[in-house]
Amino acid sequence: MVLGTQRVFVSHLSGVAVFDPVGDQVGRVRDVVAMLRVGGRPPRVPGLVVEVVSRRRVFLPMTRVTGVASGQVITTGVVNMRRFEQRPTETLVLGELLDRQVTLVETGEKVTVLDIGLTQVPGRRDWLIDKVFVRRGGGGLRRRRSGETLTVDWSAVTGLSMEEEGQGAANLLATFEQLRPADLANVLHHLSPKRRAEVAAALDDDRLADVLEELPDDDQVEILGKLKEERAADVLEAMDPDDAADLLSELPEGDMNRLLELMEPQDAAPVRRLLTYEERTAGGMMTTEPIVLRPDATVADALARVRVQDLSAPLAAQVYVCRPPEETPTGKYLGLVHFQRLLREPPGTLVGSVVDTDLRPLPPDTPLPTLTSYLAAYNIVSVPVVDESGSLLGAVTVDDVLDHLLPDDWREAAARETFAVHEPMESRRDGRGTADG
Repeated sequence: MVLGTQRVFVSHLSGVAVFDPVGDQVGRVRDVVAMLRVGGRPPRVPGLVVEVVSRRRVFLPMTRVTGVASGQVITTGVVNMRRFEQRPTETLVLGELLDRQVTLVETGEKVTVLDIGLTQVPGRRDWLIDKVFVRRGGGGLRRRRSGETLTVDWSAVTGLSMEEEGQGAANLLATFEQLRPADLANVLHHLSPKRRAEVAAALDDDRLADVLEELPDDDQVEILGKLKEERAADVLEAMDPDDAADLLSELPEGDMNRLLELMEPQDAAPVRRLLTYEERTAGGMMTTEPIVLRPDATVADALARVRVQDLSAPLAAQVYVCRPPEETPTGKYLGLVHFQRLLREPPGTLVGSVVDTDLRPLPPDTPLPTLTSYLAAYNIVSVPVVDESGSLLGAVTVDDVLDHLLPDDWREAAARETFAVHEPMESRRDGRGTADG
């Protein structure tokens, strides 16, 4: 459709690819910027927040949006690559207005905002918010599902211009449900602390655990600190033990010990072991949950373990063969089998007969520089860590090493790093006027 001929709802813009006139992708829409105005007048929409290279967010004025067709936003090709910074007079529609409880002017009834409609001013490239899609009986999830939905004029509701305590996040999350954890983490990082806490509260434990693992340390600590302690312990249990240990190490000792006590003993035990090692050593960086098989397991058994969807690529690259028990710390470590070797062997072959014993395991006190050299020298993506008795303690993967080689603030820097900055002639004169513009 062409802008100006039909209304666009913001949920349909979330994640939509943005292209220049020749078909090169500029980025993806992550939010819509609105400027609330006095007197109940429909808010202006000066532009979109677009996520470009390296997850950096920039401002795309609506005056440079020429059309939306088949789920694609088309621009004039001129984009200011300066990092977007929200101004005090601006509101992010997806991040701040969805799930808001508002009041119908005519009846005084409380309703929940599900979506926001935008329309173009006839004959111009200016855009306004003119419609609000709401559900009656706002509140609990069950009531929202059963309540009647309706679309009303912006002027037919009140309460969108003030901050709301206890605002939900179900509809905001629905717009981002297909995002990978790293991308959803980037969304959370750019929300206000209030909305970040509300979104975290709405995520289930597994999803929140995945997202926390991708957030900067400060965000992790902030979110965990706003959860009830019992829920915080549940989320820590859902995290990979090495990530949970890293997060707990950022907390005051009293808080750390209290959360460890609330965790299930079988989940807390590997985290406690990891906390005993220095951070920048093999023991401090390893995961305690690599793929471990007994020597009498078959190649078919190994391939079935490798296929597990939630397993990261580096951990799926090889399996470790050990004497029982198979939980770390295991019985005697015998060697490893690379994924490619598994593909070349008949399914019934015992993994004990094809183990690679040439790659020596490393002790848990191995420092980071030695680990880095080891991975580079042997062109592998994961290395076994064993104790003095020869038991497998865990494995260090290449992504664990990268996390410690990059600067401490690399996650924040990824959102603002500049590669090739193109400044248009008007620089900050980007169409973002005053609230009453």
